[in-house]
Amino acid sequence: MPHKQPYTAIPRFYDLLDLPFEYGRYRPIRRVMFKDVDGVILDAGVGTGRNMAFYPPDAEITGIDLSPAMLARARQRKATLSIDTDLFEMDVTDTDFADGQFDFIIATFLFCVLEDEYQLPALKELRRVCKADGEIRILEYAYSKNSWRRFVMHLWAPWVRLMYGATFERRTEQYVDAAGLILAEERFLYKDIIKLLILRRQ
Repeated sequence: MPHKQPYTAIPRFYDLLDLPFEYGRYRPIRRVMFKDVDGVILDAGVGTGRNMAFYPPDAEITGIDLSPAMLARARQRKATLSIDTDLFEMDVTDTDFADGQFDFIIATFLFCVLEDEYQLPALKELRRVCKADGEIRILEYAYSKNSWRRFVMHLWAPWVRLMYGATFERRTEQYVDAAGLILAEERFLYKDIIKLLILRRQ
């Protein structure tokens, strides 16, 4: 069960801690993540439901998360926004979904918190539940190549690790081929530190 512990105490403060980043950088990125997304969608690592305001109105959406406390916050947001979505406590490396169930899979910073040994199993599972012509969109951090920005990120890294169980250097793309996926697109959406990976089945 990967990284459940960091998300037991933090959920009540999560949105508050994340507020400057949410409005300073994340909201425009979420719009990009859901651009041209429709059909049956999985929000893998739904967290407190920050993506919900950007869900396509006519889509069939399911959200999963390993943390019951985070899901409780997501259910509150779902009620506030009157969002029609199903939410389940589920491990992204071993879901209960059928093969090829989803047209699109969105993973917003999920892979930042998955330890290296869970990266490949998670990608394999997302491939399994993604339709043959579907798409997996992953948003994650990377260390900047700018020396000053990289220095600041290294200063932040211990706190990010402690509070969120996350790092800036997962490099999920290195597991893509072994998972039976292809990297269709990779681009930065915020400076050179937040990148979008678009994956498709081989």
